[in-house]
Amino acid sequence: MKKADLETMSLDDLWVLHETVSKILSSRIISEKRELEKRLAYLNKSDGLISPAGDLSSRKEEGRTRRKYPRVLPKYRNPAVPSETWSGRGKQPRWLVSAIRSGRKIDDFKIGAPATAKSKRQKN
Repeated sequence: MKKADLETMSLDDLWVLHETVSKILSSRIISEKRELEKRLAYLNKSDGLISPAGDLSSRKEEGRTRRKYPRVLPKYRNPAVPSETWSGRGKQPRWLVSAIRSGRKIDDFKIGAPATAKSKRQKN
């Protein structure tokens, strides 16, 4: 169909053509979207990434759970509040940071640390 043919068509014929083209485009876009979603679902299934909806919950839905890490025992204890402990992993707790800034050493807070030289002298 040439441009000249379109210019000579009546308004009703142009409208029918417009509706036909819109329907064809709509169906092709829908089928293209379905194909892309299938491909994305296949890729996500093999990679274990995100779901086609874009959320990270697909791992739980597929039966995959977070890796269980072994419990880490505390290595440092706050002498002022013995219930406050730190395993040595992650960010240092505030009580430890403030104690280190005040001049104490991290080894002073070790749980089950060997006696220091000063305490050995006092025992003898």
